[in-house]
Amino acid sequence: MAVLVALGAFLMTLAGGWTAQRVTDRRHLVLGLAGGLMLGVVGLDLLPEALRAAGTEVFGVPAALLLFVGGFLLAHLVERLLAVRQVAHGAEEAGRATGPAGRSADGRVPEVGLTAAAAMVGHSAMDGVAIGAAFQVGGGMGTAVALAVVAHDFADGFNTYTITSLYGNARRKAVAMLVADAVAPVVGAASTLFLTIPEPLLGGYLGLFGGALLYLAAAEILPEAHHDHPARSTVLCTVAGVGFIWLVVGLAG
Repeated sequence: MAVLVALGAFLMTLAGGWTAQRVTDRRHLVLGLAGGLMLGVVGLDLLPEALRAAGTEVFGVPAALLLFVGGFLLAHLVERLLAVRQVAHGAEEAGRATGPAGRSADGRVPEVGLTAAAAMVGHSAMDGVAIGAAFQVGGGMGTAVALAVVAHDFADGFNTYTITSLYGNARRKAVAMLVADAVAPVVGAASTLFLTIPEPLLGGYLGLFGGALLYLAAAEILPEAHHDHPARSTVLCTVAGVGFIWLVVGLAG
């Protein structure tokens, strides 16, 4: 049953990526919505679940929050290190293809987008694991978790394609990451037939990933959305993205 439900997540992820591709003429609105979806997923879904699952404290601070901050800092560090490496070792051929020192035309480092998308794929695989684990507990819990996962996988597909392409990667790479993100929940759900991930470990992972995702939303996606089009419509898209995730979480609860 869990694998069949994960196939729904597969389709919803592809639908999210397809939507992101079709609205390129409204790029600022796409990025505004993506930022809102990412903020909503982190604040209303990932972080609460991480705090619940990883309940231990380290020097008076929940372990999930420490990993959340660590994920934020790790994303910042990875971006800076990749940028420095590209400047130091960028080849002339890469410069002709994507801009000075191997960067995209707007100065972004493509590897950052691929790294972020790979993290999204990992998160989607854990979504599949969550579906399988919930169905092991009971049908009611499995249904509730499946509803939340399938609904927000639309946002995952949307964000995976947007993040990959935002950093100057070719369309084929963005599509490849989208397909990987769509397949990941199915693989994750299937894996629960053979293994069970300890809940504290799962909570720690969600906290770490949430911090990295928040960094991308706050430091990259939303500023880019408002760079050329500081319009109220972009802000409304961001608010709508958060509201959509809130609705999904509320219905699942």
